[in-house]
Amino acid sequence: MTQPYEPEQTTRAEVDAQRGLALIEFGTNWCGICKGAQPAIAEALADAPAGLQHLKVEDGSGRPLGRSFGVKLWPTLVFLRDGLEVARVVRPANAGAVREAMAQLG
Repeated sequence: MTQPYEPEQTTRAEVDAQRGLALIEFGTNWCGICKGAQPAIAEALADAPAGLQHLKVEDGSGRPLGRSFGVKLWPTLVFLRDGLEVARVVRPANAGAVREAMAQLG
């Protein structure tokens, strides 16, 4: 993996108040599907817009940030512009799926 999923440290209120472009990637460090998706995610993010903030958040039952976004499967990538969701990819199979969602950031 490129970087580990970090324990949840950001609240939904902080996410909603954030300005600029962001990607929140929900998953876990032990998830095989998350590990398998990392090369496609990394390939797509090589073309990311300048200033895109990428947060990898460890998710699980009872974790409020993931629940507030309705995350049910990992990895789930939520693309945000000024705190508002503009695109989502669940279990990306290839870099193209991530690029397509990222393109919606404008």
